[in-house]
Amino acid sequence: MYDCVITIARQFGSGGRIIGEKLAEALGMPYYDRELLTEAAKKAGVDPNVFSNVDERAVNSLLYALSMGIYSVGNTFSPMSSMPDNDRLYIAQHNIINDLASKGPCVIIGRCGDYVLRERKNLIRVFIYADMEYRKERACRLYDISPDKVESTINKTDKTRANYYNFYTSQKWGNMQNYDLCINSAKLGEAGSIEVIKEYVRRFCEENAKG
Repeated sequence: MYDCVITIARQFGSGGRIIGEKLAEALGMPYYDRELLTEAAKKAGVDPNVFSNVDERAVNSLLYALSMGIYSVGNTFSPMSSMPDNDRLYIAQHNIINDLASKGPCVIIGRCGDYVLRERKNLIRVFIYADMEYRKERACRLYDISPDKVESTINKTDKTRANYYNFYTSQKWGNMQNYDLCINSAKLGEAGSIEVIKEYVRRFCEENAKG
């Protein structure tokens, strides 16, 4: 197994989640996506169902609190129980992502993982994107979205993810400078995208091992 942690951000319909799952399987690594949300809810002491509508969504309450210095990730100024669900979820996920990465190699989908783990020397940050027609076809086929609503659904989902990422990181979601590898899955397909990432991982880990 390669000694690295891989984070994957993705446009809706680009296949990033499936690519991440199959990549983890090919590399023999744990894969974390929706289960990360469930674990975060448990650790935050809230029913996971409460968080079903706030995952990867930003809210103004935490931004205000952080700007005022009321609480920051991991400090003791305000107990988790007093925070809104959105804030508790983000902080719980932040801590869980760090815990998972410290345990060994893994693949983590979304949740600002690239930003949370930015100080790790063995981090590989991937962004998966694709053209609109490719994403529309996949979204209709895989998620049973009607053709007349698919483009608006894609744009809305991407906007939600971008707002969440930009909100918590003060960086721009999709900006290539925030990632090590950006892949157009429409050009390579799922299998081709996985092979490119695997080759990047191999070369990265070889160079990283040299110190």
